[in-house]
Amino acid sequence: MTDAAELRDRVSALLDAHPPAGTPREDFLRARFDAGLAWVHYPEGLGGLGAPRSLQAVVDAGLAAAGAPDNDPRRIGIGLGMAAPTLLAYGSEELKKRFLRPLWTGEEVWCQLFSEPGAGSDLAALGTRAVRDGDDWVVDGQKVWTSSAHLARWAILIARTDPDQPKHRGISYFVCDMTDPGVEVRPLRQLTGEAEFNEVFLTGVRIPDAHRLGGVGEGWKVAQTTLMNERVSIGGQRLPREGGMIGPVSRTWRERPDLRTHDLHQRLLDLWVESEVARLAGERLRQQLVAGQPGPEGSAMKLAFARLNQEISGLEVELLGTDGLLYDDWTMRRPELVDFTGRGAGYRYLRSKGNSIEGGTSEVLLNIVAERVLGLPAEPRNDKDIPWKDLAR
Repeated sequence: MTDAAELRDRVSALLDAHPPAGTPREDFLRARFDAGLAWVHYPEGLGGLGAPRSLQAVVDAGLAAAGAPDNDPRRIGIGLGMAAPTLLAYGSEELKKRFLRPLWTGEEVWCQLFSEPGAGSDLAALGTRAVRDGDDWVVDGQKVWTSSAHLARWAILIARTDPDQPKHRGISYFVCDMTDPGVEVRPLRQLTGEAEFNEVFLTGVRIPDAHRLGGVGEGWKVAQTTLMNERVSIGGQRLPREGGMIGPVSRTWRERPDLRTHDLHQRLLDLWVESEVARLAGERLRQQLVAGQPGPEGSAMKLAFARLNQEISGLEVELLGTDGLLYDDWTMRRPELVDFTGRGAGYRYLRSKGNSIEGGTSEVLLNIVAERVLGLPAEPRNDKDIPWKDLAR
């Protein structure tokens, strides 16, 4: 059984063999993965040691103290938080060995081809088709709101393989090569002026059946693993006290006493306390993950994340007065990551509007919490047993 002392020894051995100051970044990250110190709870040979998930903090602290490079997790969040756990749960051994190492080191960026123009909140209504042709599947359709598609080498994709089945049962799950012929990525310019999102058109894209995760028609079950992990990765990020959106507004409050009013003070206190509660709840959620897969609690965390971001950014704009109306840069860019704290208050205010949409809309997540956490009666659904091809669209 791997313990903290053994992990510290392994970290020391890695640092001795690959001193961070003299080792190229990618070489160090590859060596870390091969030493089982990437994600210690993964199996041996796949970046881990089969150790308790809680011991990852021992590794991270030791490497950070030595000045070792990290894998820039914000840039590759979709791969780390969504693709990797799904590959681990449903991928063949060949796929795990092929994809997990370059995914973790950041050499290959991933994106998520789930939402469609007619299947956002109701994702199971998706219409992208995958038709079997020998050892391949031929995929045609359109996806939308695809973060990092302009950077991605690979994508996790769900497509309809049997239109005669009800909408949840005729879906299959694939790994798609974003460089293949027939994949077209177009930018979607946002309220912020940037285009971190994209729409993706798939025309005759051939995907080997070996790149299917889970059984044919079992894509919805596989997708639930992705979605649950996605909500944890968005809403359950590890933050220090006053980390995230509450940090900039708290600093402004301390540095600009001329802006203070009694009403703003009360609102800031309320939001500061709520942010700290959410941060500690996220710590508890990560501790629960040690014992198994994420559950519906991640949906509650993501709900809180979206609401707090929007309320805090609104308070910050009000606190700044006329300065809060300024915007730093409307340049059309295609960024590699979302940087909430590296931009101005105007950016935070506009960008946070998307938090209640991305990663599952707040309305859908409220239903999940109501039904799966609180045990309330499910909303009536009249399309559960109707073949997808017969649904009104």
